[in-house]
Amino acid sequence: MSILTKALILIAALGLAACNNPDRNGDAANGDGSPMNGTGINSSALGDPNDPNSIAYFNQTIGDRVLFAVDTSTLTPEGRAVLQGQAQWLLSHPGYAAIIEGHADEQGTREYNLALGARRASAAQDFLISQGVPAGLLRTVSYGKERPLAVCSDEACYSQNRRAVTVLQAGAGA
Repeated sequence: MSILTKALILIAALGLAACNNPDRNGDAANGDGSPMNGTGINSSALGDPNDPNSIAYFNQTIGDRVLFAVDTSTLTPEGRAVLQGQAQWLLSHPGYAAIIEGHADEQGTREYNLALGARRASAAQDFLISQGVPAGLLRTVSYGKERPLAVCSDEACYSQNRRAVTVLQAGAGA
Protein backbone atom coordinates (compact mmCIF):
# COMPACT_ATOMS: atom_id res chain seq x y z
CA MET A 1 0.00 0.00 0.00
CA SER A 2 1.42 3.35 -0.98
CA ILE A 3 2.03 6.19 1.43
CA LEU A 4 -0.65 8.26 -0.34
CA THR A 5 -3.26 5.53 0.20
CA LYS A 6 -2.30 5.19 3.86
CA ALA A 7 -2.49 8.97 4.30
CA LEU A 8 -5.97 9.10 2.71
CA ILE A 9 -7.23 6.29 4.97
CA LEU A 10 -5.81 8.05 8.03
CA ILE A 11 -7.40 11.36 7.04
CA ALA A 12 -10.76 9.66 6.43
CA ALA A 13 -10.60 7.89 9.81
CA LEU A 14 -9.74 11.13 11.61
CA GLY A 15 -12.55 12.91 9.79
CA LEU A 16 -15.07 10.31 10.91
CA ALA A 17 -13.78 10.40 14.47
CA ALA A 18 -14.22 14.17 14.53
CA CYS A 19 -17.91 13.73 13.64
CA ASN A 20 -18.55 11.67 16.78
CA ASN A 21 -20.44 13.56 19.50
CA PRO A 22 -19.66 11.97 22.88
CA ASP A 23 -22.27 14.23 24.55
CA ARG A 24 -25.17 13.30 22.29
CA ASN A 25 -27.30 12.48 25.34
CA GLY A 26 -26.51 15.76 27.11
CA ASP A 27 -25.10 14.13 30.22
CA ALA A 28 -21.39 14.67 29.87
CA ALA A 29 -19.37 17.50 31.30
CA ASN A 30 -19.61 20.90 29.68
CA GLY A 31 -15.98 21.20 28.60
CA ASP A 32 -15.25 23.28 31.69
CA GLY A 33 -15.91 20.28 33.93
CA SER A 34 -19.38 21.44 34.98
CA PRO A 35 -22.18 18.89 34.66
CA MET A 36 -24.97 19.12 32.12
CA ASN A 37 -28.57 18.63 33.24
CA GLY A 38 -29.72 16.27 30.47
CA THR A 39 -31.15 19.04 28.29
CA GLY A 40 -27.82 20.39 27.14
CA ILE A 41 -28.03 23.27 29.62
CA ASN A 42 -25.23 23.65 32.11
CA SER A 43 -26.94 22.81 35.40
CA SER A 44 -24.84 25.36 37.27
CA ALA A 45 -26.37 28.05 35.04
CA LEU A 46 -29.74 27.26 36.63
CA GLY A 47 -28.44 28.22 40.05
CA ASP A 48 -28.89 26.68 43.46
CA PRO A 49 -32.27 25.00 44.03
CA ASN A 50 -32.17 26.42 47.57
CA ASP A 51 -31.84 30.01 46.32
CA PRO A 52 -35.36 31.46 45.89
CA ASN A 53 -34.02 33.76 43.14
CA SER A 54 -32.69 30.95 40.93
CA ILE A 55 -34.20 29.21 37.94
CA ALA A 56 -33.51 25.88 39.65
CA TYR A 57 -35.68 27.00 42.59
CA PHE A 58 -38.45 28.04 40.20
CA ASN A 59 -38.30 24.69 38.38
CA GLN A 60 -38.08 22.47 41.44
CA THR A 61 -39.90 24.31 44.23
CA ILE A 62 -42.47 26.51 42.48
CA GLY A 63 -42.94 24.00 39.66
CA ASP A 64 -42.32 24.59 35.97
CA ARG A 65 -45.16 22.46 34.58
CA VAL A 66 -48.86 21.86 34.77
CA LEU A 67 -50.57 18.66 33.64
CA PHE A 68 -53.80 18.24 31.69
CA ALA A 69 -56.45 15.57 31.30
CA VAL A 70 -56.95 13.71 28.02
CA ASP A 71 -57.99 15.88 25.05
CA THR A 72 -58.40 19.05 27.10
CA SER A 73 -56.71 22.36 27.68
CA THR A 74 -58.70 23.12 30.83
CA LEU A 75 -56.54 23.89 33.85
CA THR A 76 -56.98 21.66 36.87
CA PRO A 77 -57.08 23.10 40.39
CA GLU A 78 -53.54 21.74 40.89
CA GLY A 79 -52.43 23.41 37.66
CA ARG A 80 -53.92 26.75 38.72
CA ALA A 81 -52.08 26.49 42.07
CA VAL A 82 -48.75 25.92 40.29
CA LEU A 83 -49.43 28.81 37.91
CA GLN A 84 -50.32 31.10 40.85
CA GLY A 85 -46.90 30.32 42.33
CA GLN A 86 -45.27 30.96 38.96
CA ALA A 87 -47.07 34.29 38.64
CA GLN A 88 -45.94 35.42 42.10
CA TRP A 89 -42.35 34.42 41.31
CA LEU A 90 -42.37 36.17 37.92
CA LEU A 91 -43.88 39.33 39.41
CA SER A 92 -41.16 39.44 42.06
CA HIS A 93 -38.41 38.75 39.47
CA PRO A 94 -39.02 41.25 36.65
CA GLY A 95 -35.70 40.40 34.99
CA TYR A 96 -37.19 37.19 33.63
CA ALA A 97 -39.47 36.40 30.72
CA ALA A 98 -40.93 33.00 29.92
CA ILE A 99 -41.76 30.75 27.04
CA ILE A 100 -44.69 28.45 27.74
CA GLU A 101 -44.37 25.17 25.88
CA GLY A 102 -47.51 23.17 25.10
CA HIS A 103 -47.21 19.39 24.81
CA ALA A 104 -49.48 16.43 24.11
CA ASP A 105 -49.25 12.67 24.46
CA GLU A 106 -48.51 10.45 21.47
CA GLN A 107 -52.15 9.61 20.80
CA GLY A 108 -53.76 11.40 17.86
CA THR A 109 -52.37 12.98 14.73
CA ARG A 110 -49.44 15.36 14.63
CA GLU A 111 -51.68 18.25 13.55
CA TYR A 112 -54.25 17.61 16.27
CA ASN A 113 -51.56 17.43 18.96
CA LEU A 114 -49.86 20.62 17.76
CA ALA A 115 -53.20 22.45 18.05
CA LEU A 116 -53.88 20.87 21.46
CA GLY A 117 -50.40 21.83 22.68
CA ALA A 118 -51.02 25.40 21.51
CA ARG A 119 -54.31 25.54 23.44
CA ARG A 120 -52.60 24.21 26.58
CA ALA A 121 -49.80 26.77 26.34
CA SER A 122 -52.37 29.54 25.77
CA ALA A 123 -54.42 28.42 28.78
CA ALA A 124 -51.33 28.67 31.00
CA GLN A 125 -50.35 32.02 29.46
CA ASP A 126 -53.86 33.45 29.89
CA PHE A 127 -53.90 32.40 33.54
CA LEU A 128 -50.51 34.00 34.21
CA ILE A 129 -51.70 37.22 32.54
CA SER A 130 -54.89 37.14 34.67
CA GLN A 131 -52.60 37.03 37.73
CA GLY A 132 -50.86 40.24 36.67
CA VAL A 133 -47.85 38.94 34.70
CA PRO A 134 -47.28 41.36 31.78
CA ALA A 135 -48.24 39.75 28.48
CA GLY A 136 -45.06 41.10 26.88
CA LEU A 137 -42.97 38.81 29.10
CA LEU A 138 -44.74 35.65 27.91
CA ARG A 139 -44.83 33.80 24.64
CA THR A 140 -46.04 30.35 23.69
CA VAL A 141 -44.88 27.51 21.49
CA SER A 142 -46.46 24.13 20.79
CA TYR A 143 -44.47 20.94 20.37
CA GLY A 144 -47.50 18.66 20.19
CA LYS A 145 -46.30 15.10 20.68
CA GLU A 146 -42.78 15.79 19.36
CA ARG A 147 -41.00 16.15 22.74
CA PRO A 148 -42.28 13.49 25.12
CA LEU A 149 -41.00 13.35 28.68
CA ALA A 150 -41.86 9.68 29.02
CA VAL A 151 -41.86 7.16 26.20
CA CYS A 152 -44.11 4.14 26.54
CA SER A 153 -47.59 3.25 25.42
CA ASP A 154 -49.60 3.43 28.61
CA GLU A 155 -51.38 6.01 30.74
CA ALA A 156 -48.43 6.45 33.11
CA CYS A 157 -46.43 7.94 30.24
CA TYR A 158 -49.30 9.68 28.48
CA SER A 159 -50.24 11.61 31.63
CA GLN A 160 -46.69 13.01 32.00
CA ASN A 161 -46.66 14.17 28.37
CA ARG A 162 -49.95 16.14 28.55
CA ARG A 163 -48.41 19.32 29.92
CA ALA A 164 -47.51 22.98 29.65
CA VAL A 165 -43.97 23.86 30.73
CA THR A 166 -42.83 27.35 31.70
CA VAL A 167 -39.23 27.93 30.58
CA LEU A 168 -37.56 31.00 32.07
CA GLN A 169 -35.31 33.35 30.13
CA ALA A 170 -32.96 35.39 32.30
CA GLY A 171 -32.42 39.00 31.30
CA ALA A 172 -35.25 38.99 28.78
CA GLY A 173 -37.57 41.06 30.92
CA ALA A 174 -35.02 43.58 32.13
